[in-house]
Amino acid sequence: MRYAMPALILPLVDAATHWPQRGALVGLDLGTKTIGVAVSAPDRRLATGVETIARKAFKQDAARLLAIAAERKVVGFVLGLPINMDGSEGPRAQSTRAFARNLAGLTQLPIGLWDERLSTAAVERELIGMDVSRAKRAEVIDEHAAIFILQGALDRLANLRAAPGTD
Repeated sequence: MRYAMPALILPLVDAATHWPQRGALVGLDLGTKTIGVAVSAPDRRLATGVETIARKAFKQDAARLLAIAAERKVVGFVLGLPINMDGSEGPRAQSTRAFARNLAGLTQLPIGLWDERLSTAAVERELIGMDVSRAKRAEVIDEHAAIFILQGALDRLANLRAAPGTD
């Protein structure tokens, strides 16, 4: 079902102003072959992995994401936006923005974009440090990257709430 008014797609801090004070968020790490999915509790303190979706066609991928959103009663999405180290946006960032635009047509849940520079590399280092085998890392890397992305976004939002002069 397409909505007459597509969901808002905004930088994280701006998107947060369109989410209610409480409510779970879904974090996504969009890979070329898989989508890592994480979710927060309604208090938005901790991100937890949900699953890794093997990408098929957009409609199938979106249907699964929207089903997760409905099951978890989420109030918004956080998409990792892969910005280059120099701050520019390359093909992967453009692909993420296109995915966000397509998803926005299927939901009214606001979509926040969060700079995910180095998230996969950080997760890879962490898994290597935990002595996780290469095969097992390949299975869990996108889900763990989604956790890393969502947790970073949750921490940023918590810091904004705690900052003097803000509510």
